[in-house]
Amino acid sequence: MQSKWKLSGLAALPTALLTALPAWAQEATEAVTEAAAEVVEAAPVSGLDTGDTAWMITATALVMFMILPGLALFYGGLVRAKNMLSVLVQVTAIAAMMMIIWVFYGYSFAFGGSDSAYFGGFDKIFLKGVTAQSESGTIPEYLFIAFQMTFAALTPALIVGAFAERIKFGALMVFSVLWATLVYFPIAHMAWDPNGLFFGWEVLDFAGGTVVHINAGVAGLVGALVLGKRTGYGKDNMAPHSLPLAITGAGMLWVGWFGFNAGSALGASTSATLAMLNTFTATAGATVAWLVLEKLFRSKSSALGAASGIIAGLVAVTPAAGAVGPVGAIILGAAGSAVAYYFVSVVKVKAGYDDSLDVFGIHGVAGILGAIGTGILASPSFGGQGFGGEHTMASQVYVQALAVIITIIWCALVSYVLFKLIDKVMGLRVSVDAEREGLDLTSHGERAYHS
Repeated sequence: MQSKWKLSGLAALPTALLTALPAWAQEATEAVTEAAAEVVEAAPVSGLDTGDTAWMITATALVMFMILPGLALFYGGLVRAKNMLSVLVQVTAIAAMMMIIWVFYGYSFAFGGSDSAYFGGFDKIFLKGVTAQSESGTIPEYLFIAFQMTFAALTPALIVGAFAERIKFGALMVFSVLWATLVYFPIAHMAWDPNGLFFGWEVLDFAGGTVVHINAGVAGLVGALVLGKRTGYGKDNMAPHSLPLAITGAGMLWVGWFGFNAGSALGASTSATLAMLNTFTATAGATVAWLVLEKLFRSKSSALGAASGIIAGLVAVTPAAGAVGPVGAIILGAAGSAVAYYFVSVVKVKAGYDDSLDVFGIHGVAGILGAIGTGILASPSFGGQGFGGEHTMASQVYVQALAVIITIIWCALVSYVLFKLIDKVMGLRVSVDAEREGLDLTSHGERAYHS
């Protein structure tokens, strides 16, 4: 009993002391207490989530893995041995250059906070106003910048495959910088910034159907047409020099794509897990579909077909990854693969253009089908997550198609003007002699292989 009395007395001591103070001291104490409470209330509450942050760091690294070594090895294996290093250097140099201009002005042009539906503005040039404490949703803004930077680095590098083995290195670098400035950054703003045109229409583009794949495919086709066919096209043997490298690169792209798609949820959420599962199922459906079509029409399923199917499925599900169900993803992947197969094996042959590594035939075509197909398969009746806002299936398909059409027209027009302008100023294409000898030696002074 005595110990309890002592404890209760000690507990009451601060209150007793406070009441014993003079009135002026009590008022001063209360004022300080109120001021401290106001400071606590005024202090910003951090919304950072360590789980989201950890996942997005991982996802960013996975997308970088898509570029190097994934895309570089995939493209390198598909060209002839004399051009292997040229493709590796092109992909590497473009990615590095895009990272620089993304920090300088690309992030601002895409996500600068402008009220414009088409342009992000100049407010975050050189990352002005962004600090280590800046937040973007539940992750640091620096991390959001890095994640989006990998997308900007990948997209122009994809274009390389359409006119591989015949373009000047310097001309390609100039084109990539100008193209990213005038095409990629505005379309990224329209699709992903809350003030963007497509975003306002509630277009479903989870990870870049319009921004990445349709953009790259259309620019690649325009470039292939402007540069013309490779010397000896249709006469010389232009088979891939290393299918093992190509399919290894395709596998690396598949692994990296989990960061690309699931990372686009911008956190460790149920949406991210759905996107991850769909990246498995759509790609599996596309790969099997391509191999079956080859067996039906060419009597044999090939390693090149398997690699092509992987890419077609990944591209088709990109805009839909967080919107469709796993079964819908299989359907979308298989459909994208079938349409891409038709363009690669029939349309390109009949039209006679030389899209070296089928950038338009796979990225462009499967990207278009995936973007529009998302408007159908997002329906809950197909296991999807539903449409944007108040959209019905018809209205969702309409805005999806409208976003696709705008992207195609803008990208094609600007790409054509840039290619023609660069050709006039510095020339786009290497000489015939240089092309026959190979760009590894003539452009970079090296050989990939020595006998």
